Amino acid sequence: SSSTHPSQSRFLTLTKKKPFVFSKFLAKKTFPPVSILNKSKMLLKSVSSSSALSLVNFHGVKKDVLPLLSSNSSNLRVSSGKSGSLSFSVRASKSSTTDALSGVVFEPFKEVKKELDLVPTSSHLSLARQKYSDECEAAINEQINVEYNVSYVYHAMYAYFDRDNVALKGLAKFFKESSVEEREHAEKLMEYQNKRGGKVKLQSIVMPLSEFEHVDKGDALYGMELALSLEKLVNEKLLNLHSVASKNNDVHLADFIESEFLTEQVDAIKMISEYVAQLRRVGKGHGTWHFNQMLLEG
Repeated sequence: SSSTHPSQSRFLTLTKKKPFVFSKFLAKKTFPPVSILNKSKMLLKSVSSSSALSLVNFHGVKKDVLPLLSSNSSNLRVSSGKSGSLSFSVRASKSSTTDALSGVVFEPFKEVKKELDLVPTSSHLSLARQKYSDECEAAINEQINVEYNVSYVYHAMYAYFDRDNVALKGLAKFFKESSVEEREHAEKLMEYQNKRGGKVKLQSIVMPLSEFEHVDKGDALYGMELALSLEKLVNEKLLNLHSVASKNNDVHLADFIESEFLTEQVDAIKMISEYVAQLRRVGKGHGTWHFNQMLLEG
């Protein structure tokens, strides 16, 4: 059989050299003489020394090879069945060759000692941190700052379009929701930083503009074009963060950015691009009011 262990193949080859030895005693239903038992024991010793671990049964001409994993002894047994026929079995095992026989290459209690030595004893150090580079930690903190800055700009835009003398409630609603979303992104990154054993370090936020009126484009189109630029900037920063993760072979961080941010960012860029195109088409007048109503009712 192609799955037979090399040691088992050797055992079968050795027994096939003199097939008449067993068959003639089985036919006569007599107990094998001492010389045969000695030869079998020598054969057993040879198999055991080659790290074999198997059970070979001879019932007439039928041979079954079964793996044994629960024996620490070697023995030879000859017995008679109910039909009067003899059965001959050889069991060989060697406790010192367990690793080689089972193919085990992972020894948890030996390998865990290395990790145990790395567990910090200071209360100021994270216990959960593993293979998380300082560069990745710094890049996460930088992205948190980007998200908060963008959220701050969107919040300022919400306040502008919610003024009584601007009164574009739909645009105010859109930019308020955008501000909340960016802040949620920042909080998600903060949670991830803590999960990986890093330290969140918040940085200064730049004061945003408070006026978004534009003589040629109008405030609605200008504000939406600014939003498109911000979304593209966030996407670029996320790609930079992903490249830092790849550079440091941080598979988990790379997967986190891909699954939680990148797809959503591309969708946002597509949506706002369409809004810009629509506002350019309708102009600054009555069309802007209709566009505002669409956002308000959406």
